[in-house]
Amino acid sequence: MAKKTKRQIVRDEPRSVVSDRLMLRGEQIYQLTTLVAGDFSLQEVLDKLAEAAVKITGVKACSIRLLDEEAGDLKMRSTYGLSEEYRDKGVVSKNDPVIKAAFAGEAVVLDDMRVDERVKYKEATIKEGLVSQLTVAMQFKGEAIGVLRLYSPKPKHFDQDDIGIARAVASQCAAAITNAKYYAEAIEGARIAEQVRLAGVVQRRMIPEKAPVIPGLDIAAAYIPCFDVGGDLYDFLQVSDRCVVVAIADVIGKGIPAAIMMSSFQGALQAYANALMPCQGVLHVCAETECKTDVVKEIISRLNEMACRECRNGEFVTLFYAIIDVKEQTITYCNCGHEPAVLIRDGRITELEKGGIVLGVEEQAEYEIETLQLRDGDCLLLYSDGLIDAADFDGEFWGRERMLKAAKKSTAGSAEQMVKNILGYRRRFVGLASQCDDTSIIVVKVVKR
Repeated sequence: MAKKTKRQIVRDEPRSVVSDRLMLRGEQIYQLTTLVAGDFSLQEVLDKLAEAAVKITGVKACSIRLLDEEAGDLKMRSTYGLSEEYRDKGVVSKNDPVIKAAFAGEAVVLDDMRVDERVKYKEATIKEGLVSQLTVAMQFKGEAIGVLRLYSPKPKHFDQDDIGIARAVASQCAAAITNAKYYAEAIEGARIAEQVRLAGVVQRRMIPEKAPVIPGLDIAAAYIPCFDVGGDLYDFLQVSDRCVVVAIADVIGKGIPAAIMMSSFQGALQAYANALMPCQGVLHVCAETECKTDVVKEIISRLNEMACRECRNGEFVTLFYAIIDVKEQTITYCNCGHEPAVLIRDGRITELEKGGIVLGVEEQAEYEIETLQLRDGDCLLLYSDGLIDAADFDGEFWGRERMLKAAKKSTAGSAEQMVKNILGYRRRFVGLASQCDDTSIIVVKVVKR
């Protein structure tokens, strides 16, 4: 009998085994997200993340290097399981072939560092007892700020699970580093008003400036802040060559605490997607609706646990989370107390309202997941309540009905034009009246590939 491939083995696994593995992976990633939420210094957070990466993946060691733009090299910032001698072995340039590949978005695996020509310090590697290596970049807003490396003392071909964990840790490191950087800038000799202003700058920098370019989809989005800081966020995460996550959320709370919660929540969104979605048994192999349903349910459950842990009195999070499968033309989604997304098809409106209560209220809350078939020409509209709660000088809200009417008038154009048209119709209604809530809007159109 022919030997089964890893993909065939994963496909043949009982759903209970896949579910148990997802639960374990979800718990591991949840533990990662909690490491950056405590009252720790940046160095403590990086040290804890390096240790967690080693213990979860079962490798020997981990290192975290940060890019020094002025020097053009990467400085060692944290290690776990490595000797002082190896830490100080020499300079690692940003022009190193492994670093360049990682900065380009690759997960670089060196099966045997002792003979690989890309390894500069072979003698130090052999003395340290290292054999295999995995390198992934830490990125913020598409810009590489450093690398995270995992080391094995024996030949090991790092698989997608290992890469997912490494990317999840790298995401948390990037969030911790970025938050620390801007926090330091905000508090340096500034008054409270200046701190608030800088917090707003940090927050808006976390909102994607551009929507991703994905064959088969036309995506556009806009974010209009109301005050210096707010609780709106949206994100796009392409987790495979066929699937993209689209998420929009609103942290209900006030001022800087809500903005900090939003930052933490966005980091968790990215970490879960990076770690859970590329799993060989979930989306790359098992593309059936049941598998995507299990993934979304697991992610929502862990996000709710995090929100319940981190939200204070009067705080909670609304979320609309969806996986769009371009190849199968499906959307698998969960609406957690957010404004229902809208599917516009041939002028008819379908509300995507399946899900459950807001996040951060009930730890054992159950959430319903739904999958819908999409067609060429379909238009998806996601938004925060600030879009429809905009009021004119008389206090009359623009409202959902006006918004839907404007959306249906705009479906013939591109996604970007549709966003501009909807906001234009709203601006005509409210005039120069000041608003009291942020506005976020996403349009996703299904187009022929």
